[in-house]
Amino acid sequence: MSLVIPAPKPSDADELPIKNTYFWPDVDLKSLRASLRYEGTVTAERLRQAVKTAISEVNAELYDYRTEQMDAGYLTLAEVPADKIDGESIKLTHYEAAVCALTGATIVERYRGYDASGTRKAEEINVSADELWRDARFSISKIAGRSACIIGLL
Repeated sequence: MSLVIPAPKPSDADELPIKNTYFWPDVDLKSLRASLRYEGTVTAERLRQAVKTAISEVNAELYDYRTEQMDAGYLTLAEVPADKIDGESIKLTHYEAAVCALTGATIVERYRGYDASGTRKAEEINVSADELWRDARFSISKIAGRSACIIGLL
């Protein structure tokens, strides 16, 4: 039996928010770490790199959407008309969810031998990655106002 002792949680100075491009919101690493329940199990450097990868992927997927919104006169995602929950645009909520899911998928896929609990099997990790990719796709679709699934006939 092996005992996994997570590394200490990174300091606040190690996890400053990631500045995003001009239309999209910045990403708070401390909040994202808490959402993914990584505590000290993922280093600050590894998390920062995974989040940057996720941000670039989400931003690229929504490039046309951003262009349409900016052409309509909205300079940031927060300005785009949308319902609000808890005082925040649901578009922002979905953006954060997409970045969070892709960050989790990136870390799971890149470090398959790594697991915080030491008990998960490879099949469970694959399911987890697939679910995170699906969650990201749904959130991206919600932002863009598209259907959440694409069905094709064979």
